[in-house]
Amino acid sequence: MTTTSKKETFGEIINGSTPVLVDFSAEWCGPCKMMKPILEQLHQRMGDNVRILKIDIDRSPAAANAYNVQSVPTLIVFQNGKTLWRQSGVVQAAQLQQIIEQYTQKP
Repeated sequence: MTTTSKKETFGEIINGSTPVLVDFSAEWCGPCKMMKPILEQLHQRMGDNVRILKIDIDRSPAAANAYNVQSVPTLIVFQNGKTLWRQSGVVQAAQLQQIIEQYTQKP
């Protein structure tokens, strides 16, 4: 029996209707290390209402260049392929939750 699992591309993920928070970071970045528990807390609070991706700019320089990431951490919220929000620096889970909930609430 063979099972195949299709890996989603970055483009497919950010083009979805679920908001996607992308954390552009680097191993050597102190503030980036501070984001890990914050993103875990955000995931616990929001569950499937948001997708969270962490992209290492040293391992994926093309992605960082495509979005003009100049400093890390840089956080960007995408939905339906559009950039909805962007900020560099450490952002607390409660603030991220408020930002993302603007885009998850149904009219």
